[in-house]
Amino acid sequence: MKKIGVIGAGKWGQALAFAFRQNPENEVYITSRTKRDIENFVSLEEILELEYLVMAIPAQQVAYWLDENFVNKGQKVLVVAKGIEASTGRFLNEIFAKHVDAKNIAFLSGPSFAAEVMQALPCALVINTDNEAVADAFGSYFPSFVRTYVSKDVMGAEVAGAYKNVIAIAAGITEGLQLGKNASASLISRGLIEMHRFGKQYGAEDDTFLGLSGAGDLFLTASSTMSRNFRVGLGLAAGKSQTEILEELGEVAEGIGTAYALNTIAEERGIYLPIAAEVYAILEGKEPQKSLNDLLTR
Repeated sequence: MKKIGVIGAGKWGQALAFAFRQNPENEVYITSRTKRDIENFVSLEEILELEYLVMAIPAQQVAYWLDENFVNKGQKVLVVAKGIEASTGRFLNEIFAKHVDAKNIAFLSGPSFAAEVMQALPCALVINTDNEAVADAFGSYFPSFVRTYVSKDVMGAEVAGAYKNVIAIAAGITEGLQLGKNASASLISRGLIEMHRFGKQYGAEDDTFLGLSGAGDLFLTASSTMSRNFRVGLGLAAGKSQTEILEELGEVAEGIGTAYALNTIAEERGIYLPIAAEVYAILEGKEPQKSLNDLLTR
């Protein structure tokens, strides 16, 4: 039996714990900041003794959590959050670098709603790592309804996984303003080009943006109310504040923090990110209709 520990008991953490349990060769445990009445919930101390860890901590909380809680015992770590730290512009691989050896870490990407994973519906995901042995190990722990692929393009997966949430907010705004399917398709396709252009600044590979980690995850997240970030866009289009939207969601929407991070990076490095810039501006109070006009006439 392989013992796997999931750190973070939000919807995604619980969905992955469920998925791993469907493989009869796995023994799966889960923990979070607050005690939960869920199967195999144990203390953080017990989880950190396990060899294989799944990190389902929201991107904006990762750095603080690692500094306060993580003890490196040579564990193999699969990071399943997607985002860029808003306060520093750091990617998750940069944050984890001082806590986990590069040979022991992998990053999960690809289109995957937690609710559908909990129903054991089929999906395909990518395990991104420099160490193929780690990818093979985590890949073998997934159940048969999850098809896994392996990639070494960690940065490409990170960029795509973070950026698609910002485009999803923009897509939700488009839907909320009732601009039509033509506008939605135009926005999403231009969003794919924008996040690819951004990724090239970091040496990301072209193929990553055409596959599951890029186009696949973007199309899913930017086209459904099952997406928290899409629902953020709907709220913004309705004139709601960030506070109101997040209270209604009751969950973390990674695209918000990432939009702020992208704005900081774009200013520092002089990168042209028109869609991400308008999402940031709307989050800061700009009228969505004014943003639309500025995008169309830029």
